[in-house]
Amino acid sequence: MRKKRVLLLSEGFGAGHTQAAYALSSSLRKLSPHIQTRVLELGNFLNPKMAPLIVSAYRKTVTSQPRLMGYVYRHQKSFNRLTTLALHRIFYTHTQNIVRQLKPDIIICTHFIPSAVVSRLKRLNPGFKAPLVTVITDYDAHASWISPEVDRYLVSTPEVKAKLRRRSVPSARIQVTGMPVHPSFWEHPGRQEILEQFSLQDLPTVLVMGGGWGMMNDGVVNEALAGWREKVQIVFCLGRNEKLLNDMKADPAYRHPNISLLGFTRDVDKLMEISDLLVTKPGGMTCSEGLAKGIPMLFHNPLPGQEEENVRYFTSAGLGEAISSLEVVDKWMERLLYHYDDVQAKRKSHLEAIAKFHPLQSAQSIIDMLD
Repeated sequence: MRKKRVLLLSEGFGAGHTQAAYALSSSLRKLSPHIQTRVLELGNFLNPKMAPLIVSAYRKTVTSQPRLMGYVYRHQKSFNRLTTLALHRIFYTHTQNIVRQLKPDIIICTHFIPSAVVSRLKRLNPGFKAPLVTVITDYDAHASWISPEVDRYLVSTPEVKAKLRRRSVPSARIQVTGMPVHPSFWEHPGRQEILEQFSLQDLPTVLVMGGGWGMMNDGVVNEALAGWREKVQIVFCLGRNEKLLNDMKADPAYRHPNISLLGFTRDVDKLMEISDLLVTKPGGMTCSEGLAKGIPMLFHNPLPGQEEENVRYFTSAGLGEAISSLEVVDKWMERLLYHYDDVQAKRKSHLEAIAKFHPLQSAQSIIDMLD
């Protein structure tokens, strides 16, 4: 019996899209031994020399000109049409050959660019048989995600489904499955073992994250958090931002037994498990991982566009709060110190409320299509 082949396509514009692809890959293989998965960051796979340059330029634009990114987000329809055509002709001309070579039974896209490229391939090639599933990895549904050739959309919430419906996507093509975070985020290993692994104290703990790019680089907020180091344990997870990691290591303000400075790690699930508060850039995947762990979240400096929409969703649902001032940071530090039982009780209620979003729901939807 030939194993079913699942091709998962992402892009390197932020770590969350690829994390979602790997999470789905893991869940699919966990559910069925008859499935073979392949995850590709499409641009990096097709052009390993050019792709890092494009991602680097994007990263610099995001950090130095966030308003420009907001403008692009608001005018996404014309932008999407232009970039899709250009990328298809210039950058992804070999995509069709890859699909022919790998012969997938289904294609899953966790970023809108490969979704648009595969949609165009389907449109131009009537014999293209593999169903296309697009997984929207934010809590918004902008026009760049939408193509008539998409056979199914997997979305995080009923609100995202409603946004797709308003853009004339048929209801039958949309399934609310929650965000496909890695199954490990739904597990609850022993606290003491994790503390020992990271040489941490058994104290109220704050986890500070800036995503895979380590964009949590606001010295004002970081210093305000570090000011509580005598009573609260703070773990800074700085991703691949080695400059920021080295700068903070050299700063006396962060040299303290209750402060840990980490680079990129694959143990975020464990760090969230033993933390009591998450301070983060509001990327869709990080927020979803925090949601799976039930951890309260403080959102810092969202990028215009999808991150603002993520903040809007989570704050309106009572699952987090935006850092509108340093008073918000101080308020939460005091909660951890003087109302710790209340914080823990609310976290428990969050975990009970999200139990309906089973971690394998997205993968099961894909298996149903294969069957």
